[in-house]
Amino acid sequence: MDLIIRRAMLPPSAAPQQKHPVDIGIEAGRIVAVEPNLAAGAREEIDAAGSLVTPPFVDPHFHMDATLSYGLPRVNASGTLLEGIALWGELKPDLTQEALIERALQYCDWAVARGLLAIRSHVDVCDPRLLAVEALVEVKRRVAPYLDLQLVAFPQDGVLRSAGAFENLKRAIALGVDVVGGIPHFERTMADGAQSVRLLCEFAAEQGLRVDMHCDESDDPMSRHIETLAAETHRLGMQGRVTGSHLTSMHSMDNYYVSKLLPLMRESGVAAIANPLINITLQGRSDTYPKRRGMTRVPEMMAAGITVAFGHDCVMDPWYSLGSGDMLEVAHMGLHVAQMTGVDGMHACFDAVTVNAARILGLEGYGVVPGCAANLVMLDARDPVEAIRLRAARLAVVSRGKVVSRAPAARAALSLDGRPAQVDFKLHRA
Repeated sequence: MDLIIRRAMLPPSAAPQQKHPVDIGIEAGRIVAVEPNLAAGAREEIDAAGSLVTPPFVDPHFHMDATLSYGLPRVNASGTLLEGIALWGELKPDLTQEALIERALQYCDWAVARGLLAIRSHVDVCDPRLLAVEALVEVKRRVAPYLDLQLVAFPQDGVLRSAGAFENLKRAIALGVDVVGGIPHFERTMADGAQSVRLLCEFAAEQGLRVDMHCDESDDPMSRHIETLAAETHRLGMQGRVTGSHLTSMHSMDNYYVSKLLPLMRESGVAAIANPLINITLQGRSDTYPKRRGMTRVPEMMAAGITVAFGHDCVMDPWYSLGSGDMLEVAHMGLHVAQMTGVDGMHACFDAVTVNAARILGLEGYGVVPGCAANLVMLDARDPVEAIRLRAARLAVVSRGKVVSRAPAARAALSLDGRPAQVDFKLHRA
């Protein structure tokens, strides 16, 4: 074999009844064996020594065209969503393909080092030059040997509100963008928002494409475009191919309306993506006290049988000044904001940045069973709860059967005077 990872513990989603470590055999970029005490040799072996080995992290919602642009052309002073959109509008005329590609590739390096091997990125199509689209299509080509990058044609300024946006979206799809996006709550009226959902879903259905819409990213409880999205999904027979992202207005809706909405979402097969870091930062900005948390109803949707994932959304851009591509940080914030601190809840938050997100992207060969793609992350933790608690070091990242990143374990030792010594924790690319 090419590689064997010895004595690995798997997450409950991969091995619900696991009591003892297993060995994972890899050959020609695929997992060929998962069993205790694998009686085989390999050109390279890694001893996990009981550490958690999981399928890679998946970010189902990101904006790679804006990443690492923090401070250009200026900093978001109010910290609001709307100022961020205005800032992005100011920056667009000065964008160059070279800068976009450079920033995106740098972020992809960060992602791989943190075990993030699949990303769905929205890319703005309201610039008729489609400069960002062309740049990210090129990035997608370059990173394909080690990272799955899925692109969403996103009309940031509204597909009806922005002149030519729908034609630009069609052109972006023709250039190689994978998913149809939208932003109904940013259209001029509620009626226009509903019309945009119908228009975009019908186009996606005709083309056989997936849909992922920014939906109801608002504190307004009357922003209810997720209802239209679910109804159109059901009407067009697109179950399992449609996602509503953000859905933050749901945190302000009354319980009776939500009791009708959740079954509609489940029946239509619409998935949901919350973005804990950004939702908790941007929402509730107009509140004094009490101040709303902002994130959508994650545990309630999970309990209703809706597939829910967590996205990073932004890293160092006009909307968010922090971030590092660490999906464990996203899960950590998500479980706090959603108050999912029971064991099952914490495991569900780990699934929200792994298996659930992979399901939304439609990733093939994702998992830790023979036949799956050999994309794996070995964490300096024994189980998912410890991994989230520690934001555990990625001891090894395996992509397409090859070790692409390694990091030392984080260890705290006592110095001679009895005080904790400095923790050794550095990320290194192979």
